[in-house]
Amino acid sequence: MTKWLNDQEMQAWVRLASVIELVPGVLETQLKRDSGLSHFEYWVLAMLSEAPERTLRMSSLASRTRGTLPRLSHVVSRLEKRGLVERFPDPSDARATNARLTDAGWDVVVDAAPGHVTTVRESIIDALTPEQLDQLTAIGDAILERVAPDALRVLATQQVASVR
Repeated sequence: MTKWLNDQEMQAWVRLASVIELVPGVLETQLKRDSGLSHFEYWVLAMLSEAPERTLRMSSLASRTRGTLPRLSHVVSRLEKRGLVERFPDPSDARATNARLTDAGWDVVVDAAPGHVTTVRESIIDALTPEQLDQLTAIGDAILERVAPDALRVLATQQVASVR
């Protein structure tokens, strides 16, 4: 038997669904306008920029970006054509492929980061109190634990940093 949402639950769900639908467009619009990058392309460059030697195995990069390997491979191919990323066999396991941020890629992500962070701050962070930010983190963790526990584990072990 279906347990329907009550009024409180429906209000919360509709607002979360609206955020899920609208925020990516806000981020995508700013990045495309200012840097010529999709949000996912920026995310790939940012994850590589934070990695040791700006290099990650493609499987690890997929995990950090929450992208599938086929999607990531397609995006990395586009970034390679632009000279922002390069792929090469992993020296410790020839079956694996690494992705490395090039110097040009580093320059692009460093140039893109201030506008992206400003948009995130103005659209999301500054709308919340410090207590609400803590609540949002806890809410995100609770939902991720249900829908993608592996993603939550990656977040817990991943260094949370920004390009500065």
